[in-house]
Amino acid sequence: MPYTLDVEGLRKSYGDHLVLEDLDLQVGPGEIFALLGPNGAGKTTAVRILSTLIRPDSGTAVVAGHEIGSAPAAVRAAISLTGQYAAVDEVLTGWENLVMIGQLRRLATRRARHRATELLDQFDLVDAADRRVSTYSGGMRRRLDLAMSLVVRPTVLFLDEPTTGLDPRSRRDMWSAVGTLASSGVTVLLTTQYLEEADVLADRIAVLDRGRKVAEGTAAELKAQVGSETVELFFDDAAAPATAARVLESVGRLVLADTDTGASDLVVRVAGDGSAEDVRRLLDLLAAEQVPAARLSLHRPSLDEVFLTLTAHPADAPAPADDRPLERTF
Repeated sequence: MPYTLDVEGLRKSYGDHLVLEDLDLQVGPGEIFALLGPNGAGKTTAVRILSTLIRPDSGTAVVAGHEIGSAPAAVRAAISLTGQYAAVDEVLTGWENLVMIGQLRRLATRRARHRATELLDQFDLVDAADRRVSTYSGGMRRRLDLAMSLVVRPTVLFLDEPTTGLDPRSRRDMWSAVGTLASSGVTVLLTTQYLEEADVLADRIAVLDRGRKVAEGTAAELKAQVGSETVELFFDDAAAPATAARVLESVGRLVLADTDTGASDLVVRVAGDGSAEDVRRLLDLLAAEQVPAARLSLHRPSLDEVFLTLTAHPADAPAPADDRPLERTF
């Protein structure tokens, strides 16, 4: 199958700081592929390279059939890019913003106006078409921003944290719009820090940490890396959880980071396979070491657990200057 994005060995450094190391990605037509990772992981740098805004130090990338180094103009003609913050002209109306982009993309005036009308309807902005964008809500601005990326239908759409700052309803509206685009054949590369967003939208996910790809797969495949189930063990003694964690880690059990900042200190969370036999072994082991659990619960792992398990260390360096949020460029 020919890939719309075919990336091999991308590397980028700024001085002594390695931002991206040997990144490999293959993304097919109509696929939504998410890059997930903490601040400074290299997500935005990867998008900058693939959209030809910066050059890699080494490696190759073919975007929509064009190599980014030898045919950057052809790459730019095939892509659209939506950054973290809506790049819209607040003085103009929504309709005028869309027509302006059409003219900048060299559409005939009649075609630009027709396309603006189509997109206003598609993104539920018809009632606000003649209002200045300065009067739009945050969700309306983000929908308009995405519509502006689609005035000329791209082969590849780059979305760099597109729902940052949106309320839950506006975020879900954006998810619906992105899903519709992918179903029409547009390849979407999404960067996000919202784990639910990647879980809902992405066909596949790559987790980046400190410039390296540390995992890749479907959401289900990534969750399976921390076990098919999570066992939550509750203790009555304040000293017991730390002892229990040491005992479990000493026999190779994966003790998970806590994703709930309000959780009790008397809980230890362990990856498991969900079987009664596995739970029995856990309880017997703890009882033998004189740290019996008072009670337990089971639940399926989430991307939160995957994320924290794969990136389980404090960030010890600020994000490089070139990993700042993207804005639209013309």
